[in-house]
Amino acid sequence: MHGKRRIRYIISNDYNTTLYIGVTSDLQPDFRSIKRKNILTPSLQNTIAVNWLIFESFFLIEEAIGREKKLKGGSRYAKIKLIESINPSWKDLSSELL
Repeated sequence: MHGKRRIRYIISNDYNTTLYIGVTSDLQPDFRSIKRKNILTPSLQNTIAVNWLIFESFFLIEEAIGREKKLKGGSRYAKIKLIESINPSWKDLSSELL
């Protein structure tokens, strides 16, 4: 599957108390589904909104999954530092998906 990007993303709830890391090959359907249902994990259920904070693009799914696993295994502090290095104001980037 050459040319198809794999996207690694970090999303959060309204209060940025929960960070969720995921990988997809087609972000728009995932975005629509998550915005509609607001359900990814029990900690994100019933939130008012889901904020899309970071996107990284990879050509190989193995690279995206490797990055996802590394981030999931890291500390919350490391995740926050990554978010702030790319998106210092923690702006919801969902409008850029549409």
